[in-house]
Amino acid sequence: MHFEQLTKDTAFDAVVVANGDFPTAQIPLAIASQARYLCCCDLAGMTALGHGLMPQAIVGDGDSLPKAFLPAVEEIFHHVTEQDDNDLTKATRFVKGLGKKHIAYLGATGKREDHTLANIALMVTYYRDLGLQPVMITDYGWFVVAEGDATFDAFPRQQVSIFNISCKHLQSRGLKWDIYPFKELWQGTLNEAEGDHFDIDADGIYIVYLTFEAKSGKL
Repeated sequence: MHFEQLTKDTAFDAVVVANGDFPTAQIPLAIASQARYLCCCDLAGMTALGHGLMPQAIVGDGDSLPKAFLPAVEEIFHHVTEQDDNDLTKATRFVKGLGKKHIAYLGATGKREDHTLANIALMVTYYRDLGLQPVMITDYGWFVVAEGDATFDAFPRQQVSIFNISCKHLQSRGLKWDIYPFKELWQGTLNEAEGDHFDIDADGIYIVYLTFEAKSGKL
């Protein structure tokens, strides 16, 4: 496991838990339990409490929370009635208002596939429009938004996927297959790190997905 690789630069300012599949793997559970500030989206608050976690805030429109549960969390429940944004964005705006910028997202994948796709896409919005540093963590790896030239810590046979958002120039060093300015989201998937880091040269925004484990098989 490479928990240090994920959090080596700085601990997350806040952890936001969405109401997708609650994490079961060691790394996301450790991030949740060690959160400086834990914020949950509506029903995810009840799920977190059921796993022994105490959120500092539960944010949302409350439509998925059982009425019998609300009195128990009234001191930490922040009711947001507007329907222009989903609960993940409501929670994000809430923690941003507290001065949190480096945010980990858990439970944002699984269950409905359309929600999963939307939540991954929202990472770009949070980075570009809200000025945040969002990282979405699953049981298998993590998504991070990057812009311009960047170096990523890695390990041999770590699986890497790159999703081009706005790059017209996109190159790499240290990946098994050279990258280019992909026009389709699938084109940058299923790449592989060859050593302890890889470099990306770019002129725009892109999403990088990295796995916690190396690809199985002989080196």
